[in-house]
Amino acid sequence: MPPQPLELIGHEAIGVFLDDRAEVRGAPLQLRPTRANGQPAFGYYLRSQPRGMMVLTLSGSKLDEITFFADPALPGRFGLPEHI
Repeated sequence: MPPQPLELIGHEAIGVFLDDRAEVRGAPLQLRPTRANGQPAFGYYLRSQPRGMMVLTLSGSKLDEITFFADPALPGRFGLPEHI
């Protein structure tokens, strides 16, 4: 499955993007940590239901990129709960 096409450049743009999505459709976006391909990742959930994964690309201690995969089956494949 390809990632969602979205490019955010710079730490500030990534921060604004995440702040804007802290709540989706009136419900909080919930994250559960894991790893994917050796990188930090999160399963993301809305209304306790899985919605997909986000994989972080780091440069040292700074966040360079977030790749989103909008597939509700993915969190379970990474050992995360099917519902939270």
